[in-house]
Amino acid sequence: MSPDGLIKYVVSFLVDKPDDVSINEVPGDEEYVLELRVAPEDIGKVIGKNGRIAKSLRTLLSAASSKAGRNYTLEIID
Repeated sequence: MSPDGLIKYVVSFLVDKPDDVSINEVPGDEEYVLELRVAPEDIGKVIGKNGRIAKSLRTLLSAASSKAGRNYTLEIID
């Protein structure tokens, strides 16, 4: 499974509106940026208290990106 597919899969179980989850991959010079967009009412569920869910998603992405051989970062877009 690709890193963006993994993040989309996990996030779709966290939110109330899984159909509104979208990920845009933006290539960069040294790393790829995954822009995560969810419904406005689901932003808090993706970030979590004190950013714990977002940090966990970034940890998963780091593990998946090492397997894919690319560097990825996750940005949650409001």
